[in-house]
Amino acid sequence: MHTGRVEDSVDRHIARWRDKSSFDERTEAIVSRLKTLTRHNVLAKERALAEVGLQNFEFDTLHRLAARGRPWRATPSELSAELMLSPAGTTGRLDALEGAGLVRRLRSAEDRRRVDVELTELGHSRWAAAMRVWGVAEGDMVAPLDAAEQDVLIGLLRRMLLHVEGGGPGKGGGPEKASGPEKASGPEKGR
Repeated sequence: MHTGRVEDSVDRHIARWRDKSSFDERTEAIVSRLKTLTRHNVLAKERALAEVGLQNFEFDTLHRLAARGRPWRATPSELSAELMLSPAGTTGRLDALEGAGLVRRLRSAEDRRRVDVELTELGHSRWAAAMRVWGVAEGDMVAPLDAAEQDVLIGLLRRMLLHVEGGGPGKGGGPEKASGPEKASGPEKGR
């Protein structure tokens, strides 16, 4: 029976697993589409970074600095905490970025023991270019939805996120209670 609906990759994935494993098709359809859209977004980010000549680790560090506003400055320990890196890992990352002219290290005038990391104009320019390219790709991803549909989707996703973060009705499962991929069964395991 033809329903007139166009199938996507998740519809085909669910059809492959139907009658082979017990699973809730609605849940699988939602979660698999979220994961597939996330993969598309990651690929769009990778293309944007390649277009402007940045690697992911460079972008992530520049992004943390740019988010602070002018003068786009943080201490290495602040960056370590935000990027969840060891001090040695942060030092290596900053060495590479400084060598490329994307950041500079400055001694504090008030406390010579303190070093700040500052985004250079070149670093900010490259970060902004990546954000523009990635933003176009993200805009294209949501373009099939009109503004009202986007608002509905935002609300639904917010409810789901609040639930898993433990802040919504029923206080959710929280990330620490969620099962990881190693516990997956049924169709999810095979993807």
